[in-house]
Amino acid sequence: MKLATYKDGSRDGQLVVVSRDLQSAHYATGIAARLQQVLDDWNFLAPQLQDLSETLNGGKARHAFPFDPAQCMAPLPRAFQWADGSAYINHVELVRAARNAEVPKSYYEDPLMYQGGSDDFLGPMEDAKFFNEEWGIDFEAEVAVVTGDVPMAATPEQALDGVRLLMLANDWSLRNLIPAELGKGFGFFQSKPATAFSPVAVTPDELGEAWEGGRVNLVLQSAWNGRKVGMCEAGPDMTFHFGQLIAHICKTRNVRAGSIVGSGTVSNRGVPGAGGRTEWPKGYSCIAEKRAIETIQDGKPTTEFMRFGDTIRIEMKGKDGQSVFGAIEQKLVGP
Repeated sequence: MKLATYKDGSRDGQLVVVSRDLQSAHYATGIAARLQQVLDDWNFLAPQLQDLSETLNGGKARHAFPFDPAQCMAPLPRAFQWADGSAYINHVELVRAARNAEVPKSYYEDPLMYQGGSDDFLGPMEDAKFFNEEWGIDFEAEVAVVTGDVPMAATPEQALDGVRLLMLANDWSLRNLIPAELGKGFGFFQSKPATAFSPVAVTPDELGEAWEGGRVNLVLQSAWNGRKVGMCEAGPDMTFHFGQLIAHICKTRNVRAGSIVGSGTVSNRGVPGAGGRTEWPKGYSCIAEKRAIETIQDGKPTTEFMRFGDTIRIEMKGKDGQSVFGAIEQKLVGP
């Protein structure tokens, strides 16, 4: 099933069930008003929502209405936890290679992860507001999961059983603020503003065979100012799958229902090109990676970060060519 949260003037919005083709929706009021309620009582409420989903997809829901992504908040407008990984080691390799730094061996054995703000997420079509273009504003196209309860010391396999929903994320980064923050030895903070999520969150079964081994084997598309810059495969180069990412958190704590775990920037390895020059034909899911590629190829970056008025669209389509999660479509605005 596919779930979304409509704006209703409150902080947590109103839960709706969305049809598989993203054309129609139905309020879930008679079952649950908020998505967090469902996550807290999944075994009891999810089957009821599934029944409503089947009725909606069968064209028999009496109070269905046209689905409008512009009315959506993030599927989970605020969460108890937002932990973002860096599951694509190729992304780390590129960024570090651009500054002639090696990737520590531990990065291949233990996931990188930071804990971001979870009290304020952006809707899929909500403007992204920043106060200074010189902060190095960058989009990051990612996949994310929403969990149920996962106990401390869970194995990766057990952790995968705790995945309730999947969605897309635009994990905004302020690149020029990052060096000073990391230099303090305490990690990201101001350099990681509010994250945006796709209009709908979907249960793993909606992905069919594309959901395998904790990875989503579909193409993540990124279009910057209307120009497609990324057609990245989300599955093959994901070094740590979602079960491993969740288990990493569970090493020292319980993960509670309503936690969101991100994949980090989806990234694909380069391939040999003409004259032995490495090329990246699938593009990029963040500007920092493009700049790293330019530095590796030509000695310096030439692509600038985003400016006020720029737009970004992030979407993933199924094997049938239909949008799975709907699209994140945001405009960058100044003060």
